Amino acid sequence: MAAVIDAPFQAIDARLEDGVCFLRMIRPDAGNTIDARLIAELTTALDRFGAQAGVVVLEGTPEVFCAGADFGELRDRFERGDAEVEQDPGPLYDLWHRLATGPFISVAHVRGRANAGGVGFVAACDIVLAEEKAAFSLSELLFGLMPACVMPFIVRRMGFAKANFMTLMTQPISAAQALEWGLVDAVEENGSNLLRKQLLRLRRIGRDGIVRYKRYANELDDSLRSARPKALAANREVFSDPDNLRRIARYVRTGKFPWEPE
Repeated sequence: MAAVIDAPFQAIDARLEDGVCFLRMIRPDAGNTIDARLIAELTTALDRFGAQAGVVVLEGTPEVFCAGADFGELRDRFERGDAEVEQDPGPLYDLWHRLATGPFISVAHVRGRANAGGVGFVAACDIVLAEEKAAFSLSELLFGLMPACVMPFIVRRMGFAKANFMTLMTQPISAAQALEWGLVDAVEENGSNLLRKQLLRLRRIGRDGIVRYKRYANELDDSLRSARPKALAANREVFSDPDNLRRIARYVRTGKFPWEPE
């Protein structure tokens, strides 16, 4: 029996079915980008079902998993003259930390494109399943930004050298490359079929065992919690820089990258 969350969600669909909580980002017109509402709704969904679900599956749409920060929201902030107003990256970092350490098995089901903060969602999950057509990128440096909050999660998953390469090169890597580098755990042509097969196995694991294991794993590795202050400070620095916000606003308005002339 599936239970639909009784809430006026707009950015996600959510349901609990046979011990699995399915969370699907549904902002396709905005590339499933991350805004305050998306963060709040995903957090609320975990509040409601995180203690009941043995598995949490995070999905996007077939074309895009999550394209990162909502540049439209950042443009509006800049054009309102709020460049000096400090944004709070804490709720997003804490959401990723919860996916990584919560008392459930978190699964990212990636179809299409995952960029910037979208890779943060991917790297935060215990298990990452991807379709062959999926692609992963960290594009922040193109706009003078950096994946400050993403880095602790992606370094934890695939190591500093590969995370550093993706950050500096800014270009997408394929699902096959992500599998080789450890960002992804399994790849198939049909991602839905891959997810179905993995859930057949994951559903057999008792919740008590999952809770005990995740608690033990968190005691072994506290790197995400210890990295939080530096990650938030670095994020605030780049996202409060008026020049960076100006580049973003121009890109949203014209589609031109910072190095392109007017």
